[in-house]
Amino acid sequence: MSEIKKVGVVGCGLMGSGIAEVCARAGADVVAWDVSEQAAEAGRARVGQSLERGIRAGKLSEQEARATQTRITFTGQLADLADRDLVVEAAVEDPGIKIGIFRELDRVVERPDAILATNTSSIPIVQLAGATGRPAQVLGVHFFNPAPVQKLVELIPSVLTSEQTQERARAFVTGTLGKTAITAADRAGFVVNALLAPYLLSAVRMLEDGHASAEDIDAGMVLGCAHPMGPLTLADLIGLDTLRSIADSMYEEYKEPLYAAPPLLRRMTDAGLLGRKSGRGFFDYSQV
Repeated sequence: MSEIKKVGVVGCGLMGSGIAEVCARAGADVVAWDVSEQAAEAGRARVGQSLERGIRAGKLSEQEARATQTRITFTGQLADLADRDLVVEAAVEDPGIKIGIFRELDRVVERPDAILATNTSSIPIVQLAGATGRPAQVLGVHFFNPAPVQKLVELIPSVLTSEQTQERARAFVTGTLGKTAITAADRAGFVVNALLAPYLLSAVRMLEDGHASAEDIDAGMVLGCAHPMGPLTLADLIGLDTLRSIADSMYEEYKEPLYAAPPLLRRMTDAGLLGRKSGRGFFDYSQV
């Protein structure tokens, strides 16, 4: 199996920039793409800010941070991903957008053994694989936010993913990146979100129904169950639009009420209240 040394990342948002940083810190040559040069530059700024936080926390030296930055090229040209061994798509959680990206990646990426991966939280992998002429080389590689900190990666093969693709992806995730990998079936929610999403949605319903305040709901789970953060704070961190997309995908697949997005979540996302990334969700982050 050929070693993965050149990585492409599609999308320079919170997840994409985090994945680019993780791969570059591990020594990979990374090209990060977004729809415009401006969006790509915003990704560069996110990586720079993350590395600065790492320096202040004593987790890496200034030399290591500079070396990481030199390994990442930010671009607005998808053709710059042509020579990649692995491309990880981390675009918005929208099936139509992701399918279009995979069609383009299939056309652009030249290496015959290149792996095309998606960081989707819940969209069926086989749908994305079907948009390419190389479905055996498509799988889910699901990082968690923030990618430089979280140790877990879910690997999700479709029914068409080859054993070699799975083995190469696992070797890269565990050997090169130093993450812990678990394998999940290609079902909406995979492992973590299939368990997590109903919990978060239940917290939203509890708030919506007036059972308790947002502060008390979160305090109850942090102090009563030893969770590192409450469900509504976690929902804000994930992004309420992402949580809504996960809920919609899981409800579409299972048709079970516990997966349905509550009206409050829908109203908040319609209003642009998306959590930390927008400055306000269930809590106010405008001064953070």
